[in-house]
Amino acid sequence: MTAALAALLCSCALTAPGSRMASVSSMAPDSWNATRQASAGIDNAWIDRFGDPQLSALVDQAMAGNLDLKVAAERVRRAQASARLAGADALPQLDASLTGTRQSQRYSFLANNAFQYNTFGASLNVNWELDVWGRVRAGQRAAVADLQAREFDLKAARTSLAAQLAKAWFALGEANDQIQLADEAVRIRTIVLDAFQERFDRAINEDGGLGTQIRLAQSDLESSKATLATWQGERERALRQIELLLGSYPAGKNITRKGLPAPPPAPPAGLPSELLMRRPDVLAAERRFAANAERTTEARRARFPSISLTGSNGTSTESLSKVLDSSFGVWSVGSGIAQPILQGGRLMEQENIARSDQRIALTELQQTVLKAFGEVEQALVAETYLAKRITALTKSAERAEAASLASAQDFADGNVDALTLLTAQDRRIQSALQLANLKRIRLDNRVDLHLALGGDFKVRSR
Repeated sequence: MTAALAALLCSCALTAPGSRMASVSSMAPDSWNATRQASAGIDNAWIDRFGDPQLSALVDQAMAGNLDLKVAAERVRRAQASARLAGADALPQLDASLTGTRQSQRYSFLANNAFQYNTFGASLNVNWELDVWGRVRAGQRAAVADLQAREFDLKAARTSLAAQLAKAWFALGEANDQIQLADEAVRIRTIVLDAFQERFDRAINEDGGLGTQIRLAQSDLESSKATLATWQGERERALRQIELLLGSYPAGKNITRKGLPAPPPAPPAGLPSELLMRRPDVLAAERRFAANAERTTEARRARFPSISLTGSNGTSTESLSKVLDSSFGVWSVGSGIAQPILQGGRLMEQENIARSDQRIALTELQQTVLKAFGEVEQALVAETYLAKRITALTKSAERAEAASLASAQDFADGNVDALTLLTAQDRRIQSALQLANLKRIRLDNRVDLHLALGGDFKVRSR
């Protein structure tokens, strides 16, 4: 698309309006509050950084099959046609015409005769409005800026699609991990329930009553089965979401993966001011602001006089067979100037509308910039505290695992009661489930950080 834009600008001699980013550059802080700045730039291969070839292959497939992306690409092509159409207004307009008439003329009401004659003509006509004030050129620059905005919209759509696919892929990985943990919980709680039932059958007395303990164990077992069914449903949902992103029918087939990958190193944040030049949504908003500024100029200059040149060259004859004979040639050259005087306030209100659109576009640009900074800060803060939570929860899960194994041995030896065993088993299971969920949340936040930094992905060569 970039090459097509360059070819369009060269072939039609269209120029893009200058950058308007200076109008929001003062909004950028000197450094991020959540982390120290990095000297490196944006990571352009962030999908591959997750170290999952299957995910990278799915992103490639989505780039070719996703329907929303096809719509965005078609909008770029439409904007290219609009830019070419705007460029045509600055060129001379040439048309050809062929005419034929038959006339009758009576010279006296008393006479009973009339003179009849034919007239045939062919001509080439030229009309050229001279863009003395730059009104047409302003409209051209606005159309080019619209095209550039659509280019950035397409890039933003590609990056967003990659992020959505990565999150769906991680949701599928978490579902697989949670299903494995839920299966293990069902197995463990089944063993515990069988042990209680055996003691009950042997009439072994314990504090709290074996009947109560059996019912608690049965409740825990059914709760684990419900958790298993929940994550099996989540797995099916994630499968179908991935298929929809690929542009395929959501049948829930032909996609398999294991668990969650380990998170790669965090990307460099760079300088806040650099974010303005690499986030496609910010760049698209800046181009729309530039386009509206040019349209304001176009509306203001529409109130100036318009100057046009006209000319024609052709033939005029009474015989159709001689219509192309240059001996019967006629030509004309003319010029004109027109100054709008009374338009019912139309031109003034068109300029007012254009100015309002320009102010709206500026506010939307400022809003987009502020949102971009907020997303980066939030992702950086979340990255810091998610890492701390995972470290603490990993230690908790390890200790819960050790306590569960110890309580099982103590219960078998008769050193602890059943409630202690149930509590230890429940902590082990809940810690493992929470840790798996937290790992997926951290991966999602890593995707959000890449997306907030404006990082595009690298499509692998096939």
